[in-house]
Amino acid sequence: MRPLPWTGRASAPREPGTVCVIGGGVSGLATAALLAADGWQVELVERGERPGGRAGLWEHDGYRFDTGPSWYLMPQVFEHFFDMLGTDVHDELDLVRLDPGYRVFFEDHDGPLDVQATRAANEALFESLEPGAGAALSDYLDSAEHVYELAVDRFLYTSFDSGTSLLNTDVLRNGPRLSGLLTRSLESHVAARFEDPRLRQVLGYPAVFLGTSPDRAPSMYHLMSWMDLAEGVLYPQGGFTTLVDALVRAAERHGVRIRTSTTATGIRTTSGRSPRVTGVGVDEADGTTAEITCDVVVGAADLHHVETELLPEHLQTYPQSWWERVDPGPGGVLAMLGVDGELPQLAHHSLFFTTDWRRNFDDILGPDPEVPDPASIYVCRPSASDTTVAPAGKENLFVLVPAPADPTIGRGGTDGAGDPRVERAVDAAIEQISSWAGVPDLADRVEVRRTVGPQDFAQDLASYSGSMLGPGHVLRQSAFFRADNVSKKVDGLYYAGYSTRPGIGLPMCLISAELVLKRLRGDSSSGPSATAAATDVEVG
Repeated sequence: MRPLPWTGRASAPREPGTVCVIGGGVSGLATAALLAADGWQVELVERGERPGGRAGLWEHDGYRFDTGPSWYLMPQVFEHFFDMLGTDVHDELDLVRLDPGYRVFFEDHDGPLDVQATRAANEALFESLEPGAGAALSDYLDSAEHVYELAVDRFLYTSFDSGTSLLNTDVLRNGPRLSGLLTRSLESHVAARFEDPRLRQVLGYPAVFLGTSPDRAPSMYHLMSWMDLAEGVLYPQGGFTTLVDALVRAAERHGVRIRTSTTATGIRTTSGRSPRVTGVGVDEADGTTAEITCDVVVGAADLHHVETELLPEHLQTYPQSWWERVDPGPGGVLAMLGVDGELPQLAHHSLFFTTDWRRNFDDILGPDPEVPDPASIYVCRPSASDTTVAPAGKENLFVLVPAPADPTIGRGGTDGAGDPRVERAVDAAIEQISSWAGVPDLADRVEVRRTVGPQDFAQDLASYSGSMLGPGHVLRQSAFFRADNVSKKVDGLYYAGYSTRPGIGLPMCLISAELVLKRLRGDSSSGPSATAAATDVEVG
């Protein structure tokens, strides 16, 4: 197997050896695949019965529910990742463009707003709601594109292990502008350009993808609007577990051994002043224990869990005292609903925005957290685009009620058997959808119901504080301020996933995998790695 090509200044690259990846979510599978393609012998351990982590699957009575991610944004990241593995994303996934990209319902306005599939159509939409807003959006998206490209070239694909990632011509030339974007909130950045509250909410909502709120997110993140308003929203037919399946295929094609129902119990190290990784202790599916010997460990599970549960305190880079200062981002109450009959009132993606959404965000992220009522909720209806996720004549709904990251809110269950606070939040969401979208009999038509609460995230996914997404992208937890992806105490221990750099979301998890690869290669370049396709080098 020939290593993948790479560019950049080398600093102590490691020769390929043996790796154990802890966690079989998207970041773990992606890391395993990239390292195996680069010549490493890789074993991956996942405590669940199937890989996927947050990107899970629940099947019941002919319905197929994605249990986690549902937005496909930043398509270039997916394209680049599969190029790295010598394949094409379009050979792995059946992608369709959503039109409308999503629909927005507002508490104090009659009729929804459909966000369109193209930039030009969205500029016309903004102009129809506020004179001059079309031109203002055009300028806003030009800026968003510029910052997005700068982020991809200089900030997302780097571990900040070299000063060259910051001290380069592009960053220095844009320094004053970036400083302003980092010190001003997204909310104020939008409010200075648009008056209509509906437009302000559409432009502020991407902060939720970052695990925070518009008044807490730096305005640098206005780059997010480039993704949905200009590039458009895609969907992989069959649901997001098809991405997991594609990652499993890629990993196994390059020789990864994936061990499900296998729980990592500890990271083994040498003793002495310079400890290094020697392996991982595991509990097997049959109840026996085992040791996996390896040169490198990649913790792709929740970083808090990896650090505080799998390492002794004296070897923890991020001990419990560090986590007590972390903003865990939002929690969530989820509902997977099978509905009899069709629901044309809802798009594939629908958002329901309350008028006082500052109060919503304060309820979730503020000092006195509680489940908002009413809440600004998200509803995914994949059956609008995909005939495989629900029986004929029925609909698949995934409902998200943002909530505090607080496991005491409880667990979910099936058929209303979850904890009371979880079930009340879902009942309220169903009533809200029914009223705002004009589906008066929605509750009566629900024939399948499963709920999930913050305690499920904490117990089933070992998510810190029951967080739904991971540490929020407030300034002190963004870019080089975010947790590093390498241990400062143990040689050979690396991290991937939403807790570390570059952050939360499916594209960021793929990039985090590449950052581990770059560290092992000694590649401190700041942009995406060269690909096999670009250099005509075989992989495998």
